[in-house]
Amino acid sequence: MAGKAQDWLSRRLRDRAVRHWDAQADALARRNRVPPPDLRDQAAALHRSLTRFLQLSDSRLPRGGGASLAVLPPGTDWQWRPLMLRGRISPDTLSAPADGQPLGDEVTLFHDCPHRALILRQRRNRRATDLAPYCLTLEMLGFSGSYLSLALAVPPDARQGFDRHRIVRLDALLQSERAIRIYARLNIAQGPNTETVLRQLGDPVEGRDCARTVEFDLGFADLSDRAVDKVWLDLLFEAPYMNAVTLSDAVLSRHSRAEI
Repeated sequence: MAGKAQDWLSRRLRDRAVRHWDAQADALARRNRVPPPDLRDQAAALHRSLTRFLQLSDSRLPRGGGASLAVLPPGTDWQWRPLMLRGRISPDTLSAPADGQPLGDEVTLFHDCPHRALILRQRRNRRATDLAPYCLTLEMLGFSGSYLSLALAVPPDARQGFDRHRIVRLDALLQSERAIRIYARLNIAQGPNTETVLRQLGDPVEGRDCARTVEFDLGFADLSDRAVDKVWLDLLFEAPYMNAVTLSDAVLSRHSRAEI
């Protein structure tokens, strides 16, 4: 009985909160004035919490969210599909983004285009064969910069397994309007030092359903025995002019390397 009473009270409190914010919005619509700063700050904090809850709950819906693009090697001890491919982001679009502007918690766009001639948007995958619920499309308009990259931040709880005894693998599914060469760069930060491993994603990406797999052998990386502070993956786009590239899916995994 105590559990049912607690559930009933929780529902009542949530319903009361919804009515409260509906009333605040109605009052603001009727009056042409600036809302109190503390009330707006509360609304912004609530919006962030609700957005995070929706994204995490979307990522757990049973629509292929746990499936991989390919059969992973034996000994795979970790795999990760970025959250922006698993759950809804709000806002889901960046128009004319600044250099270093984030989209959600895990992806950041870097570029040096003075006109910011870019659009980055999250869209829902619609095909029955899609394993990820969402995709990420980068539209490059009159791009006039010298570099363009997407940085995907690996969650902190996976950092301790990135050592010289591992191979990190990227399986990606991409599409583009015109042929474009794309590179993947794995970055591992240990204190003041950052070790990078660069791989080209095979042939230039062109058309739909371009599956690419690359591996980063950390046995050849200059890693120390100290703790890993940060891990992220850069997707680098070569000559990104008047094109549109969609990351339909991406899975980063890690398995043990054979010791010789």
